[in-house]
Parts: sequence; structure tokens; C-alpha cells
Amino acid sequence: MARLSPTMRWLAKALRPGGARNRSATAGAGAASLAIGAVLTWRGELDVTVAIAAALVVALAALRPRATDPVSVSDRRPAELGLAVDLVAAFPDPVILVDRRGIVMQANAAARDMLPVIKDRQPLSFALRAPEVLDAIGEAASGAPTTVVYGGRFATEPTYEVRLRLIPEAAPEEPGSGLVALFFRDLTTERRIETMRVDFVANVSHELRTPLASLLGFIETLQGAARADAAARERFLEIMRVQANRMKRLIDDLLQLSRVEMKAHVPPSSAIDLVAVVRHMTEVMAPLARERGVVFRVATPEAAEVLGDRDELLRLVENLLENGVRYGGSGGAVEVEVARIETEGGAGRVELAVRDFGPGVAPEHIPRLTERFYRVDVAESRTQGGTGLGLAIVKHIVGRHRGRLTIDSELGAGATFRVALPAAPGGAGHPTVVPANDLERAPPVT
Repeated sequence: MARLSPTMRWLAKALRPGGARNRSATAGAGAASLAIGAVLTWRGELDVTVAIAAALVVALAALRPRATDPVSVSDRRPAELGLAVDLVAAFPDPVILVDRRGIVMQANAAARDMLPVIKDRQPLSFALRAPEVLDAIGEAASGAPTTVVYGGRFATEPTYEVRLRLIPEAAPEEPGSGLVALFFRDLTTERRIETMRVDFVANVSHELRTPLASLLGFIETLQGAARADAAARERFLEIMRVQANRMKRLIDDLLQLSRVEMKAHVPPSSAIDLVAVVRHMTEVMAPLARERGVVFRVATPEAAEVLGDRDELLRLVENLLENGVRYGGSGGAVEVEVARIETEGGAGRVELAVRDFGPGVAPEHIPRLTERFYRVDVAESRTQGGTGLGLAIVKHIVGRHRGRLTIDSELGAGATFRVALPAAPGGAGHPTVVPANDLERAPPVT
């Protein structure tokens, strides 16, 4: 058990019973206070306020009348369990009190939310199907602090760490009395984060290992058999340049993703003309479009201001355009449209839609397109020079801008990526709604 603070030691001393004959449930509840205090210390959540609140509850519980006839723990009404009941009810995490036979004596609201079928005076096994936890009750009842972890057997099952502690009764004339407290701590989020971290490190390592191995192989070749072969040297150097650029793009994307995530809690507040951003990026992406035989068809109003970060919006539009050119370029065109939409009682929103006419995406892949390193076709993605992070960056930028990203696609019919962003109050284009047939049709960028 974790070391108790001076405040909790004072509380334990204050709760020491005056004698066996006149002892009340306050003594047993005092032990419950120590157990719960130890768990709070372990969680790093114990402070003076918590200790004072516990002391007040102890004082109030001591004033309640208690039954004086000797009865077993299992035969007592929940109200007669004393301060332990009050502390259990106030604990933020799920806590269950059982006797040595595993009969539920008390459960707080969090425990009842976790196990909706749990009932007092019934075996815990009726509500909790976790043999490792049920077996640990007997071990904890002997006085040995016990910790078990259960759950997490499949992706949707939560994982809990359970700490079991004995809360002894203060009456020596009642051998075998006492309660076992089960403190549940939800580890689901921590485990998922750890799994994501492991997967992320594995993916990054894999993405870097392939071009590095290629670079090392060509360097060894140039140092050996191809040392005097000018034609082979030029060919190998070009391949090495491509692989080095692949690593550079991956590192740049990782840094961009990290920067966006660091600022995710601070929404941008500058008024940025999204139309100007779109037109600028179509010009920047024009060489890649020409190389792939793709034409940009742009439809925008004269201006449409949003609350945004210009650098991030440039990256958002760049990633969507590049995605359309690289993976939907077989359709020969990528349509880009910006529209202002009015909403009641607000500044409205601005929607950006990027549509390609490529092979499209199967429905089962759409929910995962914005995951890091997720690719529908791994070989095709690497051939196109993708890092697997483009749409993940788009999702995080949209999230920071308090916007919404939707993806519509059918196999053989291309894909449409729509981004809705809050319009700048009083900015250009608000509150007038521009119908699609009134949008300025810019000439194709070739």
C-alpha cells in the first residue's frame, strides 16, 4: 500500500476507537478512509481538501445511531455499514464493497454505471464475469493487498485495473468480519494510446527503413562494381535522390502533424480569404497536374473569408489537391469549388469541395482514410510518392479550425472531399448566399 500523508495519519489517529464494547461503524469506516486515501495517493489525486472532506464525513457518520446488537456483516443493512458507505458513494471511480463470500454490500454510482445489473445482497459474480477478480477477493480477504487487470480481450472491450483491499471490522468478538473494497481504474484509454504509440513507431520505422536500405545498397554499389560506370552512377544517383526526397516528405509531414496537434486546443481567429488560398495552390500544383495529365476546374465566388491559420489552410488545400491528382488523376480532371453558406443566427460557413474522377474508394475504407499511414493500396500509394499522412493532416487541421470533413465516394465514380469551416464574422461574402450557378467559373489550370 502506498505511504500515507501526514494528514491521513492524523485522520487515522482521530478515528481510533475508544473500546471494543462501544465501538461503532466509524472505526471500520476509518479503515476504509485509509484504504481510499492510499488509492488516492497512488493516483496522485490526494490533497488537503480531500482529507478534510473525509474527516467531516467521519464526524457526521459518528453522530448517527448505530445498532448495538452483534450481527454479521452480511446481515447488516447498507445504512449500517457506517462511513464506508459514504466514502464509497463519494469516490469518483467505480468502488464496490463485498464481504468475504463475494456478496455485494455497497456499490457507488460509477460502479453501477459500469455494471448495470449489479444488486446489493447478491453475489458479485452475477454482474461481473471476471474470474481473476472474483478469485482475488478471497486472497484480499486474508489481508494481502491484491491487484489484478482484466478485460481488453478484444478491441471494444474496456480494460480495468482492480485493487482489492481488506477493510477489517473493529470488533474482535466477530471473527471473520470485514469487507473487501474493490477499486476499479479504467485503463482503456491508456492501453489504446499505448497501442497507437507502438503502431505509430512501427509504421514510421518501416517507412524510413525502406528508403534507407535502398540508399545504403546503392552507396555500396557505387563504392564497388559501379565505381567507374558513369551511366550506372547517374541512374543510381537519381534513384537515391528520389528515396531521399521520400524520407524528407515523411519527416516534413510528421513535423506538420505535430505542430497542428500542439495547437489543437487554440482555434485560429484571423480572417483568411479561402478563395485566394485555393487559387494560389492551384497555381502551385499546376506543374504536377500537367505531369499527370490532369486539369483543375475551379469554381469560386470573388471572396470567402474564414477564421483560420493561413499556413495550415495552404497545407490543407495542397493535400486535398495532391490527393486528387495522384489518386484520382486517371479521370483527367479535379474539380475545386468554394461556396458561402448562410446559417440562422450565426456567421455562416464556407465549404470547400475537391472532387476527382478516379477509381473511387470502397465503402469499408472510407472511415479509415484519415488514419495515420492508412492506405487503401500500399503499393500504389508508394508508387505515387504518398506518405500515408496527407489526409491525417487534413483531419487535424479541420479539427483545429472547428470545422467538419466529409468524404463521399463510390467505386468507379471518383471521390469528393468536403471541408466546412466557420465563416469570419462580417467578412467578405457574408451573409449573402451565392448559388452554384452564380459562382465565378475560372478557366481550367493546365
